Amino acid sequence: MSLATQENTNINVPNVTVSRRQMINASIASLLGWSLDLFDLFILLFVAPEIGRLFFPTSIPTLSLAAVYASFAITLIMRPLGSAIFGNLADRTGRKRAMTIAVTGVGISTALFGALPTVMQIGIFASVLFIILRLVQGIFVGGVVASTHTIGTESVPPKYRGFMSGLIGGGGAGLGALLASIVYFIVSAIFPGEAFGEWGWRFMFFTGILSSILGLFVFKSLEESPYWAQLKQAQDDSKPQKAPARVVFSRNYRSILIVNVMIVAGGGTAYYLTSGYLPTFLKIINQIPAETASMILMGASVIAIISSVLFGTLSDFIGRKKTFLIIGTINLVMLPICYNQLGGATGIASITAYVWGLAFLGNAAYAPVLIFLNERFPTAIRSTGTGLSWNMGFAVGGIMPTFVQLASGTTQNIPAMLGYFTIGIFVIYLIGSVIIPETKGEFK
Repeated sequence: MSLATQENTNINVPNVTVSRRQMINASIASLLGWSLDLFDLFILLFVAPEIGRLFFPTSIPTLSLAAVYASFAITLIMRPLGSAIFGNLADRTGRKRAMTIAVTGVGISTALFGALPTVMQIGIFASVLFIILRLVQGIFVGGVVASTHTIGTESVPPKYRGFMSGLIGGGGAGLGALLASIVYFIVSAIFPGEAFGEWGWRFMFFTGILSSILGLFVFKSLEESPYWAQLKQAQDDSKPQKAPARVVFSRNYRSILIVNVMIVAGGGTAYYLTSGYLPTFLKIINQIPAETASMILMGASVIAIISSVLFGTLSDFIGRKKTFLIIGTINLVMLPICYNQLGGATGIASITAYVWGLAFLGNAAYAPVLIFLNERFPTAIRSTGTGLSWNMGFAVGGIMPTFVQLASGTTQNIPAMLGYFTIGIFVIYLIGSVIIPETKGEFK
């Protein structure tokens, strides 16, 4: 990295004073931006069996579902590119502009899924169009992370940053899942039975446009990140500046990026194999009615929010490293047990208990991740570094449901296979937790 770039990225931005109104607006915007993003992604998980039948039909149900999850993974693979594009925009022109464009793009692309023709109408081209739109959506989703995951933590006092990490990262995901559960409950009631497979799934996607409208309304009153604003005042614009993505991949930050991905991959896998996979699990393993499943998942979303905020706040007291080690150890043991018990559960009470337990443990795994990533990069490259670390790690996590489907062979093997994959990924998570330094209080 050149001297000019080093000076640019290492400018010491002092602690800034933020008004209460600005802090609240930034927190709401970050939380809502990420929750709307996850709401749009969760819609696919709720209609996965229908999408498999209409866009990736095969005679083997697990292969159709694997194809749907593969299309989900394609979106995740594109997210690092979105982080590079929108992270550059956020680091150079501000977090607000990047957030507004990215959230709007996600909502519009989600709504377009509802208008796609199926394989029965245009053949294999339906699958191709579906995948292309997933690629486009993935770029915008990656852009959302680059902005929502920085402006909120940059706008609150140091003692609340772990709390904000859990509120935005996990709370936003829980809120997004809750919104998707509510929409699923309403749409499945309006289009019951076979009607849902014909028209209901389309209206699930159409609701994505509402997230764009709501996002534009909320972001209108949002002020720019105070850390970014002070950095721009301190910078000498006459000096040449490297693209933030090039700096993040440079020798100075490459090892940091690799270890970050180890942590995020663990948290991402825990999320996608719990909250992300539970709608499918309840439908094809427990085979409970859609209305009952949606009610259980609504409760799980609330549990996810509580867990994320709890463990994010814990990291403010005991540090990020210790929190990762505690969560990793618990999940290594408890997640496989919960999967096995849920697979054999028949009563609604026991199913609910295990679903809520999985949601609590899975969302705890990445509660402190957001602020940990923020603390690993200076303000000048924070959006890009955080976005790339988060999305590369979550790309690994997002691929796991596809591997689970392929490795299971039959639906009866899915609970055990979920346990095996969880054990493997949390070994990596714990190795990363041992390697990393304590970052609490490192913010510049």
